This record gives sequence, C-alpha cells and structure tokens, in this order.
Amino acid sequence: MTRSGDEALEPVELIRQSGAVLRVGKAMLASGTGSYRVKSAMQQVARAFGLDRHEAHVTLTEITTTSHRGAIFRTEVAEVRAVGVNAHRLGELTDLTNALQPGATVEEVNRELDRIEAIRPLYGAVPNALFAATACGAFAFLNNGGVVEVVGAFLGAGAGQALRRWFAHRGFNQFAVTMMAAALACLVYLGFVTALDLSTAEVAAHHQAGFVSAVLFLVPGFALVTAALDLAKMDFSAGVARAVYGMIIVTSAGLSVWGFAWLTGLSADPIAPPDLDLWIVVALRLVASFLGVLGFALMFNSTLRMALGAALIGMVANVLRLQMADAGAAMQAATVVATLVVGLLAAVVAPRLRVPRITVSVPAVVIMVPGAATYRALVALNNGDYEAAVAAGVTAFFVTICIAIGLAGARVLTDRAWAFER
Repeated sequence: MTRSGDEALEPVELIRQSGAVLRVGKAMLASGTGSYRVKSAMQQVARAFGLDRHEAHVTLTEITTTSHRGAIFRTEVAEVRAVGVNAHRLGELTDLTNALQPGATVEEVNRELDRIEAIRPLYGAVPNALFAATACGAFAFLNNGGVVEVVGAFLGAGAGQALRRWFAHRGFNQFAVTMMAAALACLVYLGFVTALDLSTAEVAAHHQAGFVSAVLFLVPGFALVTAALDLAKMDFSAGVARAVYGMIIVTSAGLSVWGFAWLTGLSADPIAPPDLDLWIVVALRLVASFLGVLGFALMFNSTLRMALGAALIGMVANVLRLQMADAGAAMQAATVVATLVVGLLAAVVAPRLRVPRITVSVPAVVIMVPGAATYRALVALNNGDYEAAVAAGVTAFFVTICIAIGLAGARVLTDRAWAFER
C-alpha cells in the first residue's frame, strides 16, 4: 500500500524503516563479517530510505542503532546469538545493499531479506566434513607431515567437523561442541596410526605429532582475522569481543588436545621438514595451499566462484610466505608481505568476480593463522614446559598480529574509507 507524503513523515514510518535497517545489520552480523561492514551495510539501507542520519554500535553479538529523521529519532537494540560464517549469505546481502537506490521501500528490503534467509546451505553435512578434511590434510603437509600425517589428519578432521556440525545445528553450546570435536578428531587420528601398527611396526611412534593438524579446522580464523581488522579500524568493542571469542574457541580445542596428549602420551612437537628437492617442495606447497584454502572457503559456505578466487590468491601468497621463511626471513615479516599480497590481489579479483572482498581475502589468510603453534603452546603450558609454551605462544601471537597488519595495509592502499577517518 502506497503512503501519502504526510503519512510517510509520521513516526510509525521511521519505526518501520529503523526495523528494516536493523534487520539487515543482524543478517550481516550473523553471516560472520566484521563490524565495519555491518555498519556500512546499514548506512547504505538508511540512505536508500532517505533517513537523515544513522548511527550504530556493533559488537560480536549485539547491535545498537539510532535512526534520525528531522527532529525525531528511534533507538533499537538487538542481539545475535548465532556466531558463525556464511559466505554465500554474506554475498547475497552485499548485493542487496549495493543495489539499493534512493526511494527504496521497507517492503522491498524485507522481501529480499525473506528470500535470502530462506536460502539453505549450499552443501550438506557430508561435503562440509570433506571440505574440513581436505583443508586439514593440506595443513598436515604444510606442517611437514608425510602421507601418514596427511591421511590421519584428513580422517580426524572429517569426523570432527561432522560431529561439530551435527551438534551446532541443534543449538548446543559452541565451546562444549568444540571440545568434543577436537577430542574425536584426535581419537580418529590415533586410531588410524595405531591400526597401521598391525602391519608396520612403530608407525604410531613415528607419526604421532601429526594429530595437531587434525584439529586445525577448529581454529576460528574468520573471527580472529575480522577481529584484527575491526581493531585496525579502531572499533575496539567489536574487535576485542571477537578476539576473546576466538581465543576461547582455541582454548576449548586446545584443552582437548592437551588432555588427549596427556592421556595417550602423544607428542605435539613440530615435525622435521622432508628432505626433498626445492622444485618438488614448491610444487607440493602450491597444491597443498590451494586445497587448504579451497577447503576452508567451501567449509564457510562459499560459492565455488568465491572459493576458487580465494584458493588461487592464497596459493600464491602462502607459498611466497613459506619460501621467504625458508630463505631466512622472519616468519612475522614473511607473513606481513604475504597478507599484503592477499589484500592487494583481493582488491583486484573480488570486483571482477562480483563477490565481497572479505569472502576471498579472509579464507586466503586463514591458512596462515598459526593454529598448530597455538595448540602446541597450550599443550606445553599444561605440561609445565613454560619455555616451549612461551616460544610457541609468542610466535603465534605476533604472526596473528602480522596478518592484521598486512590486510589492513592493503586496505589503506586500496580503500579511501580505510585511509581516511570520516
């Protein structure tokens, strides 16, 4: 029903517009994007509605908004309990906000939101578990593992992700689910290498350290990276909340890893690199990096176009990082260069693929998040090996900071909204 000009100025219309703007923000936040993008999307909708001003405060699970029109305003508060990542939905929401023109109506926006919210996940439980398995198998090789470690991590991660998805879709506590998924992944890995002992002696003893790679699918890379980007934008409430959430998830998984290592006597010490020719190492790293990023991107419910774009970018950047480290560069410096490359390539690739930049840049750097070092730090800390714990923990902390520096630097170089405060 069309409203007259006088009726459109009544507070009831502002209430409807404010509600639609907030609904877009809640959908964006539930899709896993950073608070800066949530605010930007709500601003786009508010401008399309003709609101004079819109302000928002966004944290990990809460949004407070105020919509102004003339002398009246409306403030609303909403909570988003579903903390996760849905790259496909994020892309649909971004297309919606980018396509809005001045004069858009509440009915149009709500109709599109109804359509987007009705879209089911692109992949079922079995493919989703296989994506996680592929990513962790690739991680196992990049962590110097051999065939046994790669297969064991593949099996463990697949089982763990299947368990996590089953419980998560039924509303179970995320931290408890994380601990159970980590325990199952470790158990499956140990079962695999132990079964090999029936035909080959001492397999479990020689390949035990690979179990750490089987739980890397639990590292909340999206949350940690968006937390760092929020902090870079000086949005401390959102950035700190995301960082704390990420650390609690990591700690939950790490406690299971430590408990399993303590009960079984498995070692989480790093594996020595394989003795292979340089060209073979580079070729295998290219393949493993591509598959690792591809697996993570698809696990985040990315479309194939998003996932392939992220995988190609991540493949180039991650191999550059590893080769720089092998050549003697500090891992922190190599990480800054690699993530800067990711950010610059994403600025070029994402518009051509017509996808949000975050959907290709974040999966491309998730493979660089030092999950294995973090887990080893927690295991060493609980074992009382404080020297090893500090060494691994400090390395993990500074590598994560360097990921943020590289991505933020690329944003500053390619986006005026990041280069200048408004």
